[in-house]
Amino acid sequence: MRNQGRKLEAPHRRLEPGSRLLERGVVLGYRVVAWVVAHVPPSLPRFLIARGAQVSYLLWPSKRRFSNANFAHVLGLPPGDRRVRWAAMAAYGEYARYVVEMMRLPHLPPEAAAGLIPNTDLDAVEPIWNGAEGGLIFTLGHIGNPEAIAPAIASRGWPTNVLADDSAFPELFALFRKQRERWGVRVIPWRNLREIYGVLRRREMLGLLIDWGYRDDGIPVRMFGAWTTLPAGPATLAAKTRSRILPVAIRRREDGRTFHAEPFEAFDVPSSSPADLLAATQRIADCLERAIAEVPEQWYSFKPMWPATPEEGAALERRAAEMAASRTPVTITEAAAAAALAATESALAGAEAMGAAAAMPVEVGPPEPA
Repeated sequence: MRNQGRKLEAPHRRLEPGSRLLERGVVLGYRVVAWVVAHVPPSLPRFLIARGAQVSYLLWPSKRRFSNANFAHVLGLPPGDRRVRWAAMAAYGEYARYVVEMMRLPHLPPEAAAGLIPNTDLDAVEPIWNGAEGGLIFTLGHIGNPEAIAPAIASRGWPTNVLADDSAFPELFALFRKQRERWGVRVIPWRNLREIYGVLRRREMLGLLIDWGYRDDGIPVRMFGAWTTLPAGPATLAAKTRSRILPVAIRRREDGRTFHAEPFEAFDVPSSSPADLLAATQRIADCLERAIAEVPEQWYSFKPMWPATPEEGAALERRAAEMAASRTPVTITEAAAAAALAATESALAGAEAMGAAAAMPVEVGPPEPA
C-alpha cells in the first residue's frame, strides 16, 4: 500500500473525538429531527434539505468545485458548462431525498423496509451466493438508495452484514446498529477485522460502499476515460477469503418510492497478486461507471472522485502498468487488510449521520457533501 506513514483511519470520520456532552447532543438532536421527519409528509423535509444542500453548493466554492469536476467527468463536458452545474444541483436534490429516507426508514416495519425492492430483483443473488467458495461481497455506489438492499436481503433469511465507522460517535453508532438489527442486518465496526473475516469465512454476505472519493493509496482504475482509484478493500477481502464479488446498482424507480436492484456479473479474485487485485478492482469500476451513466442525477458522491492534476493521473497509469506486470501473489497481512478497509466503510452508520449533520452544525460522518 502507498503512504505507509498515514495514520490508519476511516476516510471521512472526524479526526478528533468530541466530548461526551457533544456526542449526547448529537444523538439527541438526531433522534428529535428523525422523529419529526418520520411524522410529517416527506415532501416538506425533502424540500428544506434539498434547498439547504443546493444553497451550500452555490455558496461554498470547494463544494461547487468538487461536484462540478465529478459531473464534468461523467458527462464529458467542461466543469463550467451549465449542464454540469444543473446535474450537480439535481444530485443535491437526490441527496436530500436520500437523507429523508434514511431518517424515515428505521420507523418502517421490517416488511415495509424489505418491500422497497421487489423480491424478483433479488432472485439472481442466491445461485451466485451458493456458487461461491467463501462469502458474497456486494459493492455499491451512492446511487438511488444503497441501503434499501440490506433489509430486502435480510428478509429472505440470508445472513446480511455491513461495515460502519464506530469511532467518531459511539452512541450514535449504537443507535444505528440497534435500528438495523430490527431488520436482521448486522452492523460491524470497520476495524473489527476478525469479525469481518469470520463473516466471509462463514459464507455470509457483506456490503461495501466504494465511491468515497479519490485517495492516492487506492488501486488505480479508469472511469469515464480518466485515471482514478477505488478502495482495495473488496478485492483484498475476496482474495483472502475466497469470496465472490457482486457489484450492484440500486436505482430509484419512476414511482419515486421504491428501487430497482440490478446485479452485475459476479466474479472471483483468483489470487492476491497485484495484477489480480488490479483486474478485480477495474471490473468493479466498470460496473460503477455503468450504474452512474444510466442515472447520473441519482449519484451523490460529493467527494472529489478523480485526481486534481494530469500528473497524478499519469502516476496512476504508471502504477497500474506495474501492478499488471506483477503476477506473484502477495501475503495479505492484517495490517494490509486494515489499510484496505480504511477506505471501504459502509453507509449504514454514515448515511444517517448525514441526517444528523443536516440538523446540527457538526460533522458526524460520511457521506457529507464536502
